[in-house]
Amino acid sequence: MLYSRCVILAAALALLAALLHATWNIVVKQTSDRFLALWGQFTFAGSFALITLVGWALIDGQPNISWWWSVFSGCGHLPYVMLLAKAYDKNDFSLTYPIARGAGALSAAILGLIFLGDDLSALSMAGIAIVIFGLWVLVSGQPINNIFPALGVAATIGVYSVVDAYGARNSNAVAFALSVFVSGAATISIWALLTRRKELKPFLAAEWRPAAFGGAMSIIGYSMVVYAFTLAPVGYVATMRESSVVIAALAGWKYLKEDDHKRRLTSATVVVAGLCVLVAGR
Repeated sequence: MLYSRCVILAAALALLAALLHATWNIVVKQTSDRFLALWGQFTFAGSFALITLVGWALIDGQPNISWWWSVFSGCGHLPYVMLLAKAYDKNDFSLTYPIARGAGALSAAILGLIFLGDDLSALSMAGIAIVIFGLWVLVSGQPINNIFPALGVAATIGVYSVVDAYGARNSNAVAFALSVFVSGAATISIWALLTRRKELKPFLAAEWRPAAFGGAMSIIGYSMVVYAFTLAPVGYVATMRESSVVIAALAGWKYLKEDDHKRRLTSATVVVAGLCVLVAGR
């Protein structure tokens, strides 16, 4: 009974995080410079996280954090940001987002089974397979070069999801999630300073409001996901989070006025069916 309640709570956290995640990605897609938009969001999120951790330490003592794993995850977020920016430059939101998030869930599930010893039932694995089929419906007929950046994003998602799951299970989960944003902001900012120093201040002066908004949503949403990793297998949590592909398909059609909405909505429907099978398998 306790395990079932933990899984239900993990699902609820992952679904709410999905809504927040899709929303800040829409904000990024609508900016003229996606890398700087992502850098700005991570900068604000990392600042919020650092302030929270300092306050935490002053009030209740230093929380338990596996900092080496946090730094490893932060380094993994740099290629994630670079590839995601490139993917949004090349393709529609309702195409890029589902590819990156859906294939990311698959890679997280596989790596979780290999490296963390996660246990997924046969029915849960069938659910993941249905999700992947839904994504195949989406990408069929697309030029392979166009989807490479999104697949690269998916690979980085799989790696840092497993790293974060291990770190969270050996730390205070919420504190570890905050530390990942600090590490990620530091890594991305170092790269931004090395490559685009002169553009940072003008961009932040003009776009600080959406950057702060996105940063707040990302830190809240990802903290929910990392805590959920402590309650259920990585593949389960990561796949539940990918319900955000439905939001992406609808937003691309209705809000961003993107084409090919029938196939993209069909793909999203298949993905939702896979998620239902995944939940039933638990």
